[in-house]
Amino acid sequence: MMTAAPSAPSVLFVCVHNAGRSQMAAAFLTHLTEGRVQVRSAGSAPADTVNPAVVEAMREVGIDISAEIPKVLTTDAVRVSDVVITMGCGDACPFFPGKRYEDWKLDDPAGQGVDAVRPIREAIETRVRALIVDLLPESRQV
Repeated sequence: MMTAAPSAPSVLFVCVHNAGRSQMAAAFLTHLTEGRVQVRSAGSAPADTVNPAVVEAMREVGIDISAEIPKVLTTDAVRVSDVVITMGCGDACPFFPGKRYEDWKLDDPAGQGVDAVRPIREAIETRVRALIVDLLPESRQV
């Protein structure tokens, strides 16, 4: 995996379990920017494993997240990120002045099959592509 340049923007995706939405968003951002953005994901109450239906849905679009492990949200992860994108974790996410926060309203894929995960995956990819244009204006072609 390529490492991002020191001046690269950093993004933290947060959901409750870090097993679905935030994992998909992080995978798309990493894949589409080829290391030009520092990407982290975490959960306020992480699951033991990434949702298998999410792994399968991402495999369908050529992105392998089978080795990912849900991580606990830390204050440090928020502190070192330029952009914090939450997906349903609400007040569990620490707030630091000067950070850019966004809350993406997305269905939770927990307990859902791959058919239910696909539209969530598509919504996340659309939002991630818009975020890339915003973070990296030179990459409008993604």
